[in-house]
Amino acid sequence: MTSENPLVATTRGPVRGERRADGSCRFLGIPYAQPPVGPLRFAAPVPPEPWTEPLEATAYGPTAQRRPFAEVTTIPEPSIPGDGVLNLNVFTPGTDHGVGLPVLVWIHGGGYLAGSAASPWYDGAAFNRDGVVLVSLGYRLGIEGFLHLDDAPDNRGVRDWIAALEWVRDNIARFGGDPAKVTIAGQSAGGGAVQTLLAVPSARGLFRAVLSVSGAVMRPDGPEVARAVSRLFTARTGRPATAAALRDLSDDELLDLQDRLGEPGPDREGLPPMLSLAPFADGELIPEPVLDALTRGDAGDGVPLMLGFTAHEFNMIPGPGDGPDGPPLPLLLGSLGLTEDRAAAFAETYAAAAPSGLFGQALTDVTFRAPSLAVADARAARSQPTWLYQFDWTSPVNGQAYHCLDLPFAFDLLDAEGVEAAAGPTPPKELADALHRAWVRFVTDGDPGADWPAYTATTRATRIWDAPPRTEEDPLGPLRAIWLD
Repeated sequence: MTSENPLVATTRGPVRGERRADGSCRFLGIPYAQPPVGPLRFAAPVPPEPWTEPLEATAYGPTAQRRPFAEVTTIPEPSIPGDGVLNLNVFTPGTDHGVGLPVLVWIHGGGYLAGSAASPWYDGAAFNRDGVVLVSLGYRLGIEGFLHLDDAPDNRGVRDWIAALEWVRDNIARFGGDPAKVTIAGQSAGGGAVQTLLAVPSARGLFRAVLSVSGAVMRPDGPEVARAVSRLFTARTGRPATAAALRDLSDDELLDLQDRLGEPGPDREGLPPMLSLAPFADGELIPEPVLDALTRGDAGDGVPLMLGFTAHEFNMIPGPGDGPDGPPLPLLLGSLGLTEDRAAAFAETYAAAAPSGLFGQALTDVTFRAPSLAVADARAARSQPTWLYQFDWTSPVNGQAYHCLDLPFAFDLLDAEGVEAAAGPTPPKELADALHRAWVRFVTDGDPGADWPAYTATTRATRIWDAPPRTEEDPLGPLRAIWLD
């Protein structure tokens, strides 16, 4: 350590960060709640015990992720051991108190089962360069974060997000940020997280704008489904779905039980095919299903929302009908809720696509594209400030605009670890410049700029992120006709 490294007094104690070569500073692994172990393992987050000596915040803290998420390795996401997983990272242009810079709070994805705030794809350097403070946070995952337990508070992972936002409210001015200029953002599960927070009354006032990237929300959603998942957990593992029965298990033991819960089988009928462990409407913290709140209610009214998706999110996933002996595509589409006529429209719309990718396209549509379009349409009908996009640039690696590909462009980190493997050796810098600039404008002003008009009921203006970017009127009409109308 050198005397040049910045020292900041937080409300719980002093933290010493690291000054970077460009003059910006980063503070890593700051606890925003006590380690969720022992009696706190399945409890609501509790503020950290105060400390007096400087906490060395120069290395990423422990992650709730103990194992990577299946074979999905697009984003480098380290697993870091340790109990204090409820920590966050602050990247700031400087620590002058009262500067009042806009703040972007980032919630990582990973299907609510995995993911890590320590990814090099989430470094805040480019945002700092452009006058934005970036905060990234860790939270409890899987069983510990989201399984309904009869003797524990529901939606513990959501409570973690709120606790981190309360830390930002109380401390970010000490790092040069303005607590009144907070935008929350996330991708995949993180995109679902920020949509969820729009529907949480106790989170109101903790942010002023929302940016949802490929947001994934549990469907169906409600206490009945959550209790059914808990019953399935007990039936498959023999363990009661209670904190008392699970609290003393090791991480590996709990993850083995979680794997058994996630296995396919006829006993899953009526349960979500994906995201069984995810935020759900518990009637208290989350009063009603998130998509209902955003499409049929008034949750988030008045809050600027930017949301969108990639064109081929999950197209790389092989479908059960890809083999010669698999079920036919119409049957698979019916399992996703399409009538015979709509299934025919789907097949016609994607007639040029490879047959092996059609089930993945259907998953892409039903999980990401159609729900986001429904939210945009509903908000436009209420004249709420909304900006919709689709990321269309296709990677030369696999010829698709697939899940996570847009992140290094938005963070302007094309040189980061793992980007070449995902986007090829020469991803277009002009696309990164344009997309990152739109994010910075949105975080700063609540509006991404004049070249991207708001989505309204009459124009349905949609930003197409490609090289070069463009704006089109209602390019997603066929998607609406298949899944929504």
